[in-house]
Amino acid sequence: MLRKQLLGWLLVPLALLLSADAYISYRVAHGFARAAYDRSLIEVAHEIALHVRVAGGKLELELPEPARRVLLSDPSDRIYFSILQEDGSTAAPDAGDALPSPNGIVAKGPRAEVLYDAVMEGEPVRAVQLRIEANAPAGRPAALVRVAETEAKRKELAREILLSVVIPQVLLILIAGSIVWVGVSHGLSPLMRLQRAVASRSPYDRSPVAVSEVPGEVRPLLDSINDLLVRLDRAMTLQSRFVADAAHQLKTPVAALQAQIELALRGDDPAQLRASIEVLQAGLDRLSRLVSQLLSLARNEPEGAASVHMEALDLNAVALDVASRWVPEALKYSIDLGFEGAAQAVMIEGDAERLRELFDNLLDNAIRYSREHGRVTVRVGAEPDPWVSVHDDGPSIPPPERSRVFERFHRLLGTSRDGSGLGLAIAREIARIHDAEIDLADDTDGIGNTFRVVFRRARGVAPLHS
Repeated sequence: MLRKQLLGWLLVPLALLLSADAYISYRVAHGFARAAYDRSLIEVAHEIALHVRVAGGKLELELPEPARRVLLSDPSDRIYFSILQEDGSTAAPDAGDALPSPNGIVAKGPRAEVLYDAVMEGEPVRAVQLRIEANAPAGRPAALVRVAETEAKRKELAREILLSVVIPQVLLILIAGSIVWVGVSHGLSPLMRLQRAVASRSPYDRSPVAVSEVPGEVRPLLDSINDLLVRLDRAMTLQSRFVADAAHQLKTPVAALQAQIELALRGDDPAQLRASIEVLQAGLDRLSRLVSQLLSLARNEPEGAASVHMEALDLNAVALDVASRWVPEALKYSIDLGFEGAAQAVMIEGDAERLRELFDNLLDNAIRYSREHGRVTVRVGAEPDPWVSVHDDGPSIPPPERSRVFERFHRLLGTSRDGSGLGLAIAREIARIHDAEIDLADDTDGIGNTFRVVFRRARGVAPLHS
């Protein structure tokens, strides 16, 4: 979910930042506390060193009891000290407990100080070693003063500093997290409205989705959804109209066939029965052609274009092959079918089967509606783009009707020839698949009709070989 992702991207880094800051703050606070109490520990060692004397070759501590209580008494920590010669062999009387050495480090030079960590009676302590020259004749060994204390005050001070730093930061992070939560929720509210608007729509509602105050980043998505709905509405409208028209077109021939069958069943005359069967045969032929055209139209819808296998084709060869197959049909109506090819091979990218179907429909339309003893001519050209035209000398289609002849089931009024009004619609869909344009051109002599298909997927031209 987008809300969880955004909150995760924002709050997780804040939590990590708080953890890192708390650790750094603790280390800084611990360092401050240690430095402060280290200075105090060194001062205690110096005070003790001021009272060390040498008497009779031995070290003595001349520290009055009140001063001892002031220096060595602490309500929070225990303080230990020891005084010994530099080699560590002889301790002064009443010089305190023996403290661990600083890991073998020996202070050099007068009043040298060494701070180190140690363990006393199983408890960690912070210790300092101070090297001094006692009041003794020249050549006497120097004295070592060691003072150590437990770390209760240091830890408490570090904890107080940490809390004083971290608590405001935690509050700040919580406030920032709340602001982030509110901001993300408010920023995503248009998306939630869009989601509710889409989820609550009826499956039959294909009107554009209207959501107010949509962010600029979401506007392209909403525009794409609305564009999809417009295209879906157009496709569904065409499909509904196609289904209604197809049902109407199929209803008539089926009803006629049923009537002829009933008539044949009631008759006893063989001649009348034969006549009825011939009518049935003609009706079945028309019905078969109509069903075939409906299937062809469905197969050549734009959605089927992805399955088209395009290859290099010669328009001359395809058009000549189709024209040759229509010669018997043209002779049946005493029509002169001619072919005028280009001087060169005209290469395009196309589907041979679909192109033959396209030219079949154009020739069927030309022969079906041409006048008796008329002429139909198929021409192929290469300039400026590859093209194929089919010309007939039948009645010219009125200009207002020329754009409508490519619509499905549209037929001109006053025509006596059988037809379903699907041939030119199929031709247009196949032309679209091939990125071609098909139109009804104006004839220079004003006689007949010329359907012209211009292709854009050209592969060039090549000389024809004899």
